Amino acid sequence: MSHTIKDVAKQAKVSTATVSRVLNGLSGFSKETEEKVLRAIKELGYQPNAIARGLVSNKSNTVGILFPEVSSQFSSNILRGVEEAVHDLGSSVIVCNTASQGKRTMKYLQLLAEKRVDGILFVSEKMTEEYYKQLKSMKVPVVLVSTESYQYPLPFVKVDDKHAAFTATDYLVKMGHSKIGMIGGNTQDPIAGQTRVDGFKQAMAYNGLAIIEESIIHSPGFSFKDGYIHFPKLLEQSPDLTAIFAASDELALGAISSAHKAGIKIPDELSIIGYDNLPVAEMAIPPLTTVAQPLEQMGRVAAEMLFTMMAEGTIVESRIMPHSVVERDSVKRLSMRRGMLYEHQN
Repeated sequence: MSHTIKDVAKQAKVSTATVSRVLNGLSGFSKETEEKVLRAIKELGYQPNAIARGLVSNKSNTVGILFPEVSSQFSSNILRGVEEAVHDLGSSVIVCNTASQGKRTMKYLQLLAEKRVDGILFVSEKMTEEYYKQLKSMKVPVVLVSTESYQYPLPFVKVDDKHAAFTATDYLVKMGHSKIGMIGGNTQDPIAGQTRVDGFKQAMAYNGLAIIEESIIHSPGFSFKDGYIHFPKLLEQSPDLTAIFAASDELALGAISSAHKAGIKIPDELSIIGYDNLPVAEMAIPPLTTVAQPLEQMGRVAAEMLFTMMAEGTIVESRIMPHSVVERDSVKRLSMRRGMLYEHQN
């Protein structure tokens, strides 16, 4: 049997209005009265109705989070950090899988408006004028995660994708490689597509290495399948590569699988570095060297920023998160001697 607020009031011998004030953290009752109400709630196992509480406080105690792909390890890591922070702050999360489709994104934004969420986290998708107008009409705080917008004044949490791609490529150079290729994502993606290609090219130029367009291949996305399909195409265009920077861990793992099918040994014959440091990177054979994004921390920080905006009604500063190279076994160390490559003997 589920009990109501009236049952709690009867048990505590107070009015329903007093029970409501206790539940919503308002004043106007003694410490003794509060203890009586809380004891009655515990004895009856009463669960406050979130919608009813929202009518009193004008809050739903929920935030919405929109992902282009909920099932990915990338999304699940961010979500873990978000949920930890949100639950610690006394709210819940509504998760929406937009599948990077405009119509579905708009549908979910309208749903979140109907649910009267207190704030929104918008993850890894380009902010369009249509989305922004809908968000603005909802009059709730918004924080972007792993994306940013130059056009619209929305705070964000992300790594510097161009700098991180530079770091990955520069690492390969420091490991003795000069014939380096790249498997990138869609260049029409302004967040992680073109910026990571730009970082790759900047690192090559910085180290005095030629930028050969045939050594860069662009895939429609960042998935395992994209890496698997485009790896042989890259080697067909540039057969003399000794190392590859893949713009995501999934691309890198797809390339490693494709290399295995072709009888190419990683890293003995070809080195590969990824981007993200997903849990599966450590499970790969060989374990994948990659550039780490602090995804769980990004989710937690974004949620905390959102709650600050909800509490204070102000815009918070955006956060650029640190990145680093996690060394494993997919990159072979080489050195230059008289123009020839040789393996270090350690």
